Amino acid sequence: MVNTRLFDEYRNIPREANYLIYSMIFPNLAYGMFYMDLPYLLTQVRGISTGFMGALITIMGVSMVASSIPFGILADRFSRRKILIFGNIVASLTIAVFALTDNQFILLAAALLEGVSEAAFSSSASALLADKATDQKRNSVFSFSGFTGNLAFGLGGLIIPAVVVFEILGYNVQESHSILYVIVVALSLASTILILKVTESGEPHLGEKMTLRSIYPKKSGGVLGKYLLTSVIIAFGAGLIVPLMSVWFGYRFGISDTLSGPILGASSLLIGVATLASPLMARRLGTIKAIVVTQAASTLFMFLTPLAPEFVSASLVYSLRSLLMNMASPLQQSMIMGMVPEGERGIASGISSAMWKLPNSLSTFIGAWMLGLGLLSAPFYIASVFYLVSIAIFWFFFRNTKMPEEMLSVARN
Repeated sequence: MVNTRLFDEYRNIPREANYLIYSMIFPNLAYGMFYMDLPYLLTQVRGISTGFMGALITIMGVSMVASSIPFGILADRFSRRKILIFGNIVASLTIAVFALTDNQFILLAAALLEGVSEAAFSSSASALLADKATDQKRNSVFSFSGFTGNLAFGLGGLIIPAVVVFEILGYNVQESHSILYVIVVALSLASTILILKVTESGEPHLGEKMTLRSIYPKKSGGVLGKYLLTSVIIAFGAGLIVPLMSVWFGYRFGISDTLSGPILGASSLLIGVATLASPLMARRLGTIKAIVVTQAASTLFMFLTPLAPEFVSASLVYSLRSLLMNMASPLQQSMIMGMVPEGERGIASGISSAMWKLPNSLSTFIGAWMLGLGLLSAPFYIASVFYLVSIAIFWFFFRNTKMPEEMLSVARN
């Protein structure tokens, strides 16, 4: 019965919402391959110094943060669909550039454009997806999007060894990486066809005068401010260790990225499957309680990870942490898009993306510094404290909130 009800949540998803979800599969595959392979690609394949590689990643993050709010404004005032198409095309092409050249000037420009494209994608995709989902199906739409996205992202990491096939065919290491990247990028670009099948939602607001005061959403400013506070706190905590897990596995257990990488990729696959249960959990507990329960359980496993005595148990405990935390992610996206008026969803997405990326990037530097000092457990414990503070504040702010779909359910009963 439970399984039947679980899959019932995904029936009758609006057609255009499905188009959007399917259009993101190959871009997420490309992103998964890119982010898991980039440090190795640049340093070991292209011969770029570690310092310059780090600078490129920093530029991507700064560019994304700086561009998120402007693209959110453009998405609301101009066209969410066109901004999404722009983001997908530019992201695909810049990913290919990293595999095709070692020219540092070109790589700097590509890093800048990669951040811009990520901002365009993040500020428009969630807003457009919410536009195409009814209140009754919004949790299901975002959970199904999370399922396909995590699955594709994980597969992106798992296809990296395909370069061996091209090496067997006689290509060298650089050429083999270039061929794989170009194939994946071509698939990502082809996904634009599905986005073109989606109609624009609402009317553009080009005639409205833009001022500094008008940038922040007027109607949803209060609820967005509360949500951002909790998001910033948990993003800072996550940044202390989550992006550094492959390094931590190396320090703690002497495990190389050839083993930890596939483990983390497989974790993304499990996360994708777990998100399928999110709508059913939200229906039974309510969206807010479901978010709090899964995040609180995730915090427990975050705390337990450094206590694991060997690699297998540590990777299992950490994977459970990731699974539970990411079960809450589509519900959070659905929640804020459901509480924000349609005309402000783009700027809300842009601000949310920027306010996650910035503290997350800053705390990663702190976490790396702690690991360098040999403080291998401290980042987990400090992150757990930030998680608990964020969850407590979130519950205080939203514990009495009823989502539109929950109000409809009460009305029907």
